[in-house]
Amino acid sequence: MKKTTGIHHITAIVGHPQENVDFYAGVLGLRLVKKTINFDDPGTYHLYFGNQGGEPGTIITFFPWANAFQGKIGAGQVGVISFVVPTGALSFWEKRLGKLNINFGKEQRFNETYVIFEDPHGLQLELVERQAGKQNDFAFGDVTPEVAIKGFAGATLLSARPEQTAKTLEEVMGLEKVGEEGDLIRFHSSSEIGNIIDLKATPLGRGEMGVGTVHHIAWRANDDQDQVEWQEFVRNQGFGVTEVKDRNYFNAIYFREHGEILFEIATDPPGFAHDESLETMGENLMLPPQYEQHREKVKESLIPFEVRSVDTTK
Repeated sequence: MKKTTGIHHITAIVGHPQENVDFYAGVLGLRLVKKTINFDDPGTYHLYFGNQGGEPGTIITFFPWANAFQGKIGAGQVGVISFVVPTGALSFWEKRLGKLNINFGKEQRFNETYVIFEDPHGLQLELVERQAGKQNDFAFGDVTPEVAIKGFAGATLLSARPEQTAKTLEEVMGLEKVGEEGDLIRFHSSSEIGNIIDLKATPLGRGEMGVGTVHHIAWRANDDQDQVEWQEFVRNQGFGVTEVKDRNYFNAIYFREHGEILFEIATDPPGFAHDESLETMGENLMLPPQYEQHREKVKESLIPFEVRSVDTTK
């Protein structure tokens, strides 16, 4: 039996890159830790946001496709992405969202209060307070470390076959079922962040991939050897699993569970500071070796953007 410690990263499809950066860096105060390209589609950015160090469990990544068609959230996807903030910080975030004219609501679930809202491209997001998880030391605009997002709280999964997805979460990924409430089944892993998965128990209509939808959720493997063991273990459970793919900042394998959600298992190392310093991560366009000789051509195909504050200083 193997057990993942929790979420490594979540990857979604969004629209214009400047709108994406303005929201996740400007509004949410996350650090752009890597500006690179989709290795399979070099005309598209792959942008990574996370905490100060770009650590696993904090990383949300995007493929920005300006003018692409809108997707439909449904079965076979992550329906809601949850971020965790320090205890006592939720009131700051309510005021901040209100000040920036971002509509939000509040919801009680499993004895916790969630602030729920959307990003500019339709992704469903929420914030929840929890004590666990270390402080994010990154500060940007009005977002200081005392209130900054620490990383993922977890995610809500939407499945075409919830019973099968629940079985995969428990028997393949090694999560523990810890409760049920309403239409949700809750699972837990051992990490301090990215450790809560809520599964909607009712099957939904199938989602359609496009802007405003999650492409995949990635789980943590300790290292390359652990990942090879995961690959064999997943294959032995009857799933078709890919070969190991080098994503430069981690190695990855993929399989689609029986509820049609795409799962990735990604290694914690080497991380995001091996081709840039920790201090300068995210400042330059970083390309994998096979594209470096085409750097100017690649840059011409990408829409320029800048990381900028959305806060007005009085």
